[in-house]
Amino acid sequence: MSRNTQDIYIQPHREEHSKFYRQFWSSVKRLLNRIGHDRLPEFAKVAMSVAESSGRVSLQCEPYPVPVEECSYYTVLSANLWHDWPRFKGLKRRLEAFADLAESERADLILLQEVARTPTFRADEWLAERLNMAYVYSRANGSQKIGFEEGLGVYSRFPLKRLPYLRQMSQAHNPFSRRLALGVEVDTPCGEIMAFSAHLGLARKQNAKQLRELHGWVDQLASGRSAIIAGDFNAPEHTHQIKQVRAYWQDAFREIYEHGHAATHEIRWPWGGAFLSHRLDYIFLQPGHPEWQVVDVKHIDANDGPHSDHRAVLARLAPTHLVA
Repeated sequence: MSRNTQDIYIQPHREEHSKFYRQFWSSVKRLLNRIGHDRLPEFAKVAMSVAESSGRVSLQCEPYPVPVEECSYYTVLSANLWHDWPRFKGLKRRLEAFADLAESERADLILLQEVARTPTFRADEWLAERLNMAYVYSRANGSQKIGFEEGLGVYSRFPLKRLPYLRQMSQAHNPFSRRLALGVEVDTPCGEIMAFSAHLGLARKQNAKQLRELHGWVDQLASGRSAIIAGDFNAPEHTHQIKQVRAYWQDAFREIYEHGHAATHEIRWPWGGAFLSHRLDYIFLQPGHPEWQVVDVKHIDANDGPHSDHRAVLARLAPTHLVA
């Protein structure tokens, strides 16, 4: 386990369960209580572990060493790390390439999706030690009992304040597949800022509903403070939900590049050409206090080969008073 890492449980915010769902799982729980967990067949124990609700997080509030710096530019990096279950193709090599990328860009805040854990390797802890950052990780899917789980991570060069916030975005009636948003408060030299990593669903209507809920949740938690919301939104920028949320949040990439194709994910033919090419990964900024301005942004890959099947998004922010 990483230096001073704590494993804790946080009750996540989640969608309201339907009446049928509540009745069904209440019946299941009563049946399991009668049978007894130890008497269940192994496959049932495995299924229960995969269906376990989100809320178990690993937290390390202080980076090492704790930087002492004046208020200046703030570099944000967001990436889907592509766990590639069950093959985990080149996972450690890709993580090393991503860590090199984060160091070369001098990232202050890293917001990650599809952070993998296996029985022999925990990508969340490895990155925290490799980058000497404070971090929080939350399981989203899978279970150690099946030899794999994946989740969200937030990493920071500056200390994290208080406990993290967690919201389950996926539909409550499917306990085996869930989408999450993970939020933290970061104590930067320019003041406190909120940071959220999100991974939304693929289905169009479900995705739109999740993004509306994410906006409302972030707005409530931020309470007038600036917030960074980044991740794999699984929605191209021409969709209604992305257009709608840009009325409230600044799209960091479009703050600098108003026009032009800017894909972060491609699906390619076996012979090499792309037949799907979309922008799915974003860094958004919710205006608040202290005020920030986007001064640079780009979509990037690691220098030593692709770190993922998604390109990372990097944004450099500056306090408004420094660039006014």
